Amino acid sequence: MRKILILFSLVFTFGCKEKVSPIPNVDKTIVVTGLDGTVYELPIFTDDKKAELEKNLDEAKIKYESNPSEENLIWVGRRLAYLYKLDEAITIFSQGLTSYPNSYKILRHRGHRYISLRKFDLAIDDLNKAAELIKGQIIELEPDGIPNKLNKPLSNYHFNIFYHLGLAHYLKGEYEEAEKAYVECMKYSDNNDLKIATADWMFMTKQRLNKSEEAIIFINTIDDNSEVIENDSYLTRIKLYKQKIKVEEVLNVSDSDQDLELKLATQGYGVANWYLQQKDTAQAKAILQKITAGSSFTAFGFIAAESDLHRMNKK
Repeated sequence: MRKILILFSLVFTFGCKEKVSPIPNVDKTIVVTGLDGTVYELPIFTDDKKAELEKNLDEAKIKYESNPSEENLIWVGRRLAYLYKLDEAITIFSQGLTSYPNSYKILRHRGHRYISLRKFDLAIDDLNKAAELIKGQIIELEPDGIPNKLNKPLSNYHFNIFYHLGLAHYLKGEYEEAEKAYVECMKYSDNNDLKIATADWMFMTKQRLNKSEEAIIFINTIDDNSEVIENDSYLTRIKLYKQKIKVEEVLNVSDSDQDLELKLATQGYGVANWYLQQKDTAQAKAILQKITAGSSFTAFGFIAAESDLHRMNKK
């Protein structure tokens, strides 16, 4: 059986601690308010998943309490975010910046979560600061919070800063700035997974800038036979852009796939974007609406779909 669902991204809760200022009270149900005012509520985890995520958070808190280092603070924020406690994660990152004001790592993570909260200007501010601070630093792998199938971290801090900066500009419709960020991001895309992900967003950005010929030339330089570990959804989208597969193949994802919801959100947005480039606005809008009717409100494909619909409706 095959079906189309929308991503289920992870994110959750944190209590007060001795070495950290008290967390402000937040609504325990509402997680995010969308661009059009839609309220997205805390998803329901299985008991096992909730127990696993809470255990990871407890361990991160204990490590931070015994050693309030930059890295340990970041892990508390990340573990909160995986439990959908986005406001509390932002608070932790903000408190961390009082102790580590030049931390491009903390700024990178706070910028990401500002994107999750649809606070794109704040995200851009953080990520621009991070981009300045990371200049001249060695390329350093960033550990994964949710490991891939090989338990092999793939991204680095330089990549993540420019990748998220490009995304924040793209979501605002600032495509010239997004393109500049992705040019920088490609410099640090040092494996197939990173190249494929960056190339996909770069292609869409060039299309939005009405650089269709340049976009096609660019995407044809990308090897779609590349082996990837975790970005196969982006690889599938690239094959669609290069007309090597049909739309139906992009949307046809097995419901046994462990990354089902993420793939459908990501691949669904690629299809919607493809329809937009074919000037089929009605079909594109229908897919965007299906994406935003789902529960994957922190997925990049979901937020991009929401941003596109918001601009369409304003027009």
